[in-house]
Amino acid sequence: MKILVAYFSAEKGRTAAVANVIAEQLKADLFEIKPTVPYSKADLRWINPFARCNKEKMGKKEVPVTGKIENFSDYDTVFLGFPIWYGCAPNVVNTFCKDYDWNGKKVFLFATSGGGGMGKSAEKLAPYVKGAEIAGEKLVKKPEEIKPWLEKAV
Repeated sequence: MKILVAYFSAEKGRTAAVANVIAEQLKADLFEIKPTVPYSKADLRWINPFARCNKEKMGKKEVPVTGKIENFSDYDTVFLGFPIWYGCAPNVVNTFCKDYDWNGKKVFLFATSGGGGMGKSAEKLAPYVKGAEIAGEKLVKKPEEIKPWLEKAV
């Protein structure tokens, strides 16, 4: 089984740290989902209704991604990570997902959040990972939660 950990981390913080732990534990390949135009602190200031993150989410805007996984078809299992924005994945994750063929893949979602839970992440991501089985999801609040979840997941 070949495993990929793909993640978006707005500020290279908690989500990136969790992705690195998962990749290390599973001896998986790691890919960072990066928007073509990086987010600034002001872009991520969600309490400002005019901040980029809010405009993208409310306007259902695509967020162009830089980089590509050339051998995506080689992976059986994908762990997909992101911070929770408005109860689901940020739009940049959707854009990333729609560029690949997900048929036959097993997908595990993991997220970090300052407040809420996973929300409707799986439901909202499903159209972007058509043909995949979303086999599990985990909101990671503490690093010690990762290993027991992975032992059940794979």
